[in-house]
Amino acid sequence: MDGGPHLDGPVILEVGRIDKPHGLHGEVVVSLITPRLERLAPGSVLQTDRGDLTVESSRPHQHRFLVRFHQIPDRDAADAWRSVVLSAHPIVDPDDDTLWLHELVGATVVDQHGTLHGTVVALLDNPASDLLELADGRLIPLVFVVDHEPGVSIRVDVPPGLLDDGFVDGSGEAT
Repeated sequence: MDGGPHLDGPVILEVGRIDKPHGLHGEVVVSLITPRLERLAPGSVLQTDRGDLTVESSRPHQHRFLVRFHQIPDRDAADAWRSVVLSAHPIVDPDDDTLWLHELVGATVVDQHGTLHGTVVALLDNPASDLLELADGRLIPLVFVVDHEPGVSIRVDVPPGLLDDGFVDGSGEAT
């Protein structure tokens, strides 16, 4: 599959962006795109295309955050980091049952009868329920996912007929 996430190496997630400098002492304005505020805890390391940044301090500021990084000592240095994307490894939390896109794409789908149905290539936004798109084009509403092993397999419990290979035309005959 071209254009999708490649799961060959370690997964790195985009977690935010440095917007602009703030003040004279190296603080920068950061926009987070993750609900995990611990990404900005002192000592946290965020990755960029220019190298790692270590958080010294952070505080909320107008729906964003003001952050001091160890590697950014003053405003001139901060200006050079404008628009840089911040990334990090996923946070592993065994008590979190949230399904994450990077854990679903590339996984194989197995139904309640043990039948293998293919590999997830995308997650599609749909008002009723997000949809897993399989390599063969079939779609499975996310509400039918009952268990998953991140990046490996997804177990679904689907109603009869949802994943049938044949299409039933108006005469009731499979084609």
